[in-house]
Amino acid sequence: MEHSHDAHGHAPEPYKYAAHHSEEEGKKTRRMIWNMFWVLLAITTVEVTLGLVWKHLEISWGVVKMTFIILTVAKAYFIVAYYMHLKHERKALKNTIIIPFVLFALYLLYHIFTEGIYSEYMDKYFF
Repeated sequence: MEHSHDAHGHAPEPYKYAAHHSEEEGKKTRRMIWNMFWVLLAITTVEVTLGLVWKHLEISWGVVKMTFIILTVAKAYFIVAYYMHLKHERKALKNTIIIPFVLFALYLLYHIFTEGIYSEYMDKYFF
């Protein structure tokens, strides 16, 4: 179906964005979205299953926690890269968005470790 254009060959405002994209590109985009849905569903299924059966498999809690962290970071990457379209952006924009979050995560980790050591020290020597 062709979109109507004005006298200058421009698409009307509601169709302006869509006029530059073909149905082929739309199919690729929908396929990518569904593929990411299945990837995220698989990761979530592994997380939930692991949460339910880790004791029966005799896996240590430390391994389970690290697995959860790794899988959660992987899911965050897929969501940001594909659903928020950051994967196809320029490097400067990626860094502008990602670097503050990485610095904040490192800041939080610093406080977690510092407070953990301090709290253990307090329990050992004062209580």
